[in-house]
Amino acid sequence: MQFLDSLQADLDARRAQGLYRARRVLEGAQGPRVRVDGRELLSFCSNDYLGLAADARVSEAMCSATRRYGVGSGAAHLINGHTRAHHALEEELADFLGSERALLFSTGYMANLGVLAGLLERGDHVFQDRLNHASLIDGAQLSAARLRRYPHLDVDALARQLAEPSQSNNKRNSLVATDGVFSMDGDIAPIERLAGLARKQQAVLMIDDAHGFGVLGPDGRGSVAAAGLEISRVPVYMATLGKALGTAGAFVAGSHALIESLIQRARSYIYTTAMPAALAEATRASLRLVTEEPWRRDRLAQLVTRLREGMAAIGLPLMPSTTAIQPLLLGEPARALRWSEALLQAGVLVTAIRPPTVPRGSARLRITLSAAHQEDDVDRLLEVLQQLQQKNA
Repeated sequence: MQFLDSLQADLDARRAQGLYRARRVLEGAQGPRVRVDGRELLSFCSNDYLGLAADARVSEAMCSATRRYGVGSGAAHLINGHTRAHHALEEELADFLGSERALLFSTGYMANLGVLAGLLERGDHVFQDRLNHASLIDGAQLSAARLRRYPHLDVDALARQLAEPSQSNNKRNSLVATDGVFSMDGDIAPIERLAGLARKQQAVLMIDDAHGFGVLGPDGRGSVAAAGLEISRVPVYMATLGKALGTAGAFVAGSHALIESLIQRARSYIYTTAMPAALAEATRASLRLVTEEPWRRDRLAQLVTRLREGMAAIGLPLMPSTTAIQPLLLGEPARALRWSEALLQAGVLVTAIRPPTVPRGSARLRITLSAAHQEDDVDRLLEVLQQLQQKNA
């Protein structure tokens, strides 16, 4: 029982430090207005950037496919769980990006684990931005490759690491991995410079575009396209389907050799049940809407501008970001929790993000916008935040 006692002590310590995490119960679909724990709230903490998670056409595509394929896939892709729906979605994702192939994974976390642990071995080197998503860090650690982390967005520091004699001698492969859009800061990796450096140093570049795919670039093709690059400049491209596309799952895009290698070597692909075929069909419908309805991205950009200008006007500058992720840095966990709770009391849902998700001293409110929001929704958020600022909370 000593082990359980130590767990309870850790939980108590987390509460005392303002680091305890608690779940809320959502009682309906994602949207600007949600019912949570019995209360109607205006929500600014969903990754449903284009407002597609509850789109009737996406829902109908899933319902129709359920009648054909049933609810579950029943097996891993390599057993008999790989349906025509999965295959069509992979082909359409590859075509959308201009890539040779794409491979579906159940989640973005599993995709990153599969790529890094599946392709890298002891003796290889992996270089990562210090603020990368946890799944990239975990994947590198599982791989047994040597992990080096460079300061956030610092391409010059990465160049020095890649050029060190210890890196150039006795090494097999080098991979540089970065978020395209950083999930807690909302800023964008300098992908063009990274691609040039990786090519110069004969390293493989991997982009996790979970928060850029569907939102940034021409037709929503993501942060690589937004940087003006062809997808071929990024040999390993991962993106999720549960954010801008509003469904669930993830994929990796790249060359035929990359995808076939992942099918053979990625344990998080080989040894897990495939996503339901109905979910793949829903995602196909969502991907068509991403292409056919560019107004969603335009509206989102307008709302981001409205929020940033409004925050500057009331003296609450946001962290630098042009994306749907707009963090308000508050410093200590206790202050972030106070502001989040005060917003909740006013009927506005914004999550407080605290260490270890973000570095110590950088607790924040992570405000996320959706194309489904209205201007009045943004104005209401600004009104409540101004009241909090005036109270010097």
